[in-house]
Amino acid sequence: MCLAIPAKVIRLREDGLADIELEGVVKEVSLELVEDVVVGDFVIVHVGYALSKLDADEAERTLALFAEMGEMA
Repeated sequence: MCLAIPAKVIRLREDGLADIELEGVVKEVSLELVEDVVVGDFVIVHVGYALSKLDADEAERTLALFAEMGEMA
């Protein structure tokens, strides 16, 4: 099973990449598939690519749900 998860953009790079942060972990992702991303946006990330933008409220709800599922495991 594959999951696409929301992460916050913390830095934009000139090469079409961005640094995203998820629970204290910083990763580099490609912005090739998403337009008009700015620092502070939430993006859905899967296998190193930002797939779409997500509003902050929906991102926070989704992350809370993932956290809740992790507590049940």
